[in-house]
Amino acid sequence: MIEDLLPDTVVAVEAHDLDDAGHAPLHPEEEPLVERAVDKRRREFTVVRSCARRAMRKLGVPPQPVLPGERGAPRWPDGLVGSMTHCDGYCAAALARAGDLASLGIDAEPDGPLPEGVLPAVSLPGEVERLRRLTAERPGVHWERLLFSAKESVYKAWFPLTGRWLDFSEADIEISVDPDDGRRGALRASLLVPGPTVGGRRLTCFKGRWTARRGLVATAITVPHD
Repeated sequence: MIEDLLPDTVVAVEAHDLDDAGHAPLHPEEEPLVERAVDKRRREFTVVRSCARRAMRKLGVPPQPVLPGERGAPRWPDGLVGSMTHCDGYCAAALARAGDLASLGIDAEPDGPLPEGVLPAVSLPGEVERLRRLTAERPGVHWERLLFSAKESVYKAWFPLTGRWLDFSEADIEISVDPDDGRRGALRASLLVPGPTVGGRRLTCFKGRWTARRGLVATAITVPHD
């Protein structure tokens, strides 16, 4: 599902069965991070890292621990960029060589309503108006959940490039729908604060794609070098 949203230079590995005993165990360095976690949290933590190590192998990189860095962002092996996501019944990791992409972010969420009070906290007035139109025209997707997912993907792509927090109000997300498939489309995130400099150019927006299927909404943002 995530792989369909990413360019060919990205390797994505996903898991829909979080109880599958075939998932690789945690590395010793990772164990202390979840030694007191509830079972669900430990399972997701383990499986998403198993996905990441499988992606490393596909890129010819020896599997390594994935430890949290600043603000909890995963620290990837030298020469790689990547992102991870997990929600109920789903985990995924996406990795690319740093020479192929400057950064990327992925996120998956249940295709259901946001909890009450979340949408006002994460959206801009223009986004809310666009969500109303999408809901009226295409009621088959929980668009507010998709917006939330897109904001998460934008932040995951933003932080490795800047080392700075990006508030929900600092990126304005526009969602477009594929005319041939109403459950997929494109994303454009206009940055409302000064963006990172990539390839000698100050970025003003991030772009990506989305899909809604198998009871999930998923988003991906990729930042090329040029």
